[in-house]
Amino acid sequence: MPRKTLISIQNVVKHFDISGGWLDQLKFSGGRLVRRKTVVRAVNDVSLDIEQGETLSVVGESGCGKSTLARTVMRLYPPDSGQVLYRGQRIDNLSSSDMKTYRTRMQMVFQDPYASLNPRMSVRQILEEPIRFLRGTLRRDEIQEAVAAIMLQVGVDPDWRDRYPHEFSGGQRQRISIARALAVDPEFIVADEPIAALDVSIQAQILNLMMDLQQERGLTYMFISHDLSVVKHISSRVAVMYLGTVCELARAGTVFQSPRHPYTQALLSAIPRLGEQGFRHERLKGDVPTPIQLPSGCVFHGRCRYADGRCVKEIPRLRQVDEQTMTACHAVEEGRI
Repeated sequence: MPRKTLISIQNVVKHFDISGGWLDQLKFSGGRLVRRKTVVRAVNDVSLDIEQGETLSVVGESGCGKSTLARTVMRLYPPDSGQVLYRGQRIDNLSSSDMKTYRTRMQMVFQDPYASLNPRMSVRQILEEPIRFLRGTLRRDEIQEAVAAIMLQVGVDPDWRDRYPHEFSGGQRQRISIARALAVDPEFIVADEPIAALDVSIQAQILNLMMDLQQERGLTYMFISHDLSVVKHISSRVAVMYLGTVCELARAGTVFQSPRHPYTQALLSAIPRLGEQGFRHERLKGDVPTPIQLPSGCVFHGRCRYADGRCVKEIPRLRQVDEQTMTACHAVEEGRI
């Protein structure tokens, strides 16, 4: 039975002007003083759907735009163009007060739990705050019961609710961050590198906790990561981003077994494989472009061994290759790969 689309991201663009003041924008060009703006093109015409109950992982190198895309979906950043729909209703153009209704359905877990938790608030206050703000009809005793139940569910002793974030370990703080996201009983959670700041021994515990919560609560995840071994473990589907564009979207098993896009192939070849015979690491050549000066055509063409004249001139669109995979690659479309 096909799943329903929970989040639909349609042609989303998000750029940041980092030009600074008027004087900072003045540059010499051709012997004249001209005014130029510096723009970071973080997300460029991204379209994808997130199905209810799945874990869609977004992967790519640092600076590829995956965290910016996540924050745009959550309406922390307004998109410059394009739309974000929640169950068919457009939310990217809503005011802060109108978004309050959706904050009970959409929550976010950030990378650094110590930075995302208020050090001046106890765990009780941290967990009660979203409940009071977004579920204001509950009585005080009901709020206290909800806080205790959430703490138990994420594996934190409710007797510790009067402690402060600095009194917990990194893994415990991330459990509290997850509890804060769950406090308003959402159905969609964006997890932005939720285990990157944790010890390896704790990462598996947090991942298993998230997977258990998904089963118990029917949660849908947008999982941001650059750790491909983690992505393979937790994902239903994987979206691979490069310089603000999605170059491949496929089922997790398909991505890791038979990647189609040259960048995905190179990314997966970088995973260490101890003792594996015939393993070959694919080294990319050419200069690494920046989101400030995007290349023409396919943004990957300067590092791709399959690139031709069409790749230099024409931007590839994300197209269905088979039932499992979509790619944005002229070489795949033309059968050259």
